[in-house]
Amino acid sequence: MSSESQLLADEAQYCSFGDTVHYVNPPKIFERCEGSYIYDAKGTAYLDLQMWYSAVNFGYGNERLNNVLKQQIDVLPQVASQYLHPTKIELAKVIAQDAERKFGYKGRVHFNVGGSQSVEDSLKLVRNATGGKSLMFAFEGGYHGRTLGASAITSSYRYRRRYGHFGERAHFVPFPYPFRRPRGMTAEEYSEHCVAGFARLFETEYNGVWDPKVEQAEYAAFYVEAIQGTGGYVVPPASFFKGLKKVLDQYNILLVVDEIQMGFYRTGKLWAIEHFGVKPDVLVFGKALTNGLNPLAGLWAREELINPTVFPPGSTHSTFASNPLGTAVGLETMKMLAEVDYESMVMKSGAHFLEGLKDLQKRHREIGDVDGLGLALRAEICTEDGFTPNKALLDRMVDIGLSGDLDYNGKKMGLVLDVGGYYKNVITFAPSLHITPEEIDQGLALLDQLLTRAKNGG
Repeated sequence: MSSESQLLADEAQYCSFGDTVHYVNPPKIFERCEGSYIYDAKGTAYLDLQMWYSAVNFGYGNERLNNVLKQQIDVLPQVASQYLHPTKIELAKVIAQDAERKFGYKGRVHFNVGGSQSVEDSLKLVRNATGGKSLMFAFEGGYHGRTLGASAITSSYRYRRRYGHFGERAHFVPFPYPFRRPRGMTAEEYSEHCVAGFARLFETEYNGVWDPKVEQAEYAAFYVEAIQGTGGYVVPPASFFKGLKKVLDQYNILLVVDEIQMGFYRTGKLWAIEHFGVKPDVLVFGKALTNGLNPLAGLWAREELINPTVFPPGSTHSTFASNPLGTAVGLETMKMLAEVDYESMVMKSGAHFLEGLKDLQKRHREIGDVDGLGLALRAEICTEDGFTPNKALLDRMVDIGLSGDLDYNGKKMGLVLDVGGYYKNVITFAPSLHITPEEIDQGLALLDQLLTRAKNGG
């Protein structure tokens, strides 16, 4: 195998930088993984508190899921997508039946290879169901992917600047961000204020989205994350989505819920939207369905939006959609979730982790906010005033964590963190759902050390 220096030189010369993000310089190279840890060439362990952006919810090298993948390779590793195979049908059935029990709607499941691709499929579905409308509502701070359609409903202009638009456009609506709410408002009052501001768009035709004469909106759907992912794991007040859904129903606008990052028990429920008591018309999922072992994502939609009469064969297509390796692992994931009480496990671990973060906050004024739901947790890094965003400090923390030079019980270790938030100053924690109490305590101790070193210049 090539040396690390040779690999980095080759990467600099031969690899597109467009398909990655180099958080540190030089980029880090890892060679193996297990449980909550990844390891570099020296064998140094790095506790991973982001698990591939929540794609590996069930731990690196999960034996049960890995074995299913190995078995499927020996049975039916490939088959053209115009043919059927059992696990595609069985997985779709499990997801659709679960949605019917929870939301009360009959529906169908449509697969693709990644989250962005499934968002694109949902845009086709929505446009088809609304007479070709290409305007969508989405949230400030929302993230739905970087393909052309998905980036159009992602609020960051950075992802569109070089490429422009191709069809879809979005009206971005404020999300009730409790920590950065207006002074003088409670979080609940700010939530109500955001709903009222959205509802005002429909008051007259001159607010720009509604024709009262024919009672029709120019916008087709509202794309939401129940908890914002890249936006900084922002948890809205509990009543927010009920208020929003009431407005959407009044004006016949579809609700599309993006569960790509928060699905599969990241928040203690299969779908994060379950915490908020509303029913989606379309739900998009991906990432942790296969624990990161094979690209597979998809969407569930109500029967009237996706039945074969209105959305016929060939409406979207990918050579590798519903591939048998992915559907076999995805089906086993759903079986595992039905057999193990992930809700209790995740909520208990999340409470332990959040309590530890609150303790850290008491000892470090630079931690302005901690919050979370299940094992989707956040720590907002600020200046000493506890509010002003401090991206530079978090950048130093990431660098030190990936240096592999932290001390824990006499051993050198590293810590893998993810950066998010409107100001890129939020640590977004997405540890393995199987993380142990001891590993949580280890992570908190390393965070304490990391923040102390970063404040002292490294």
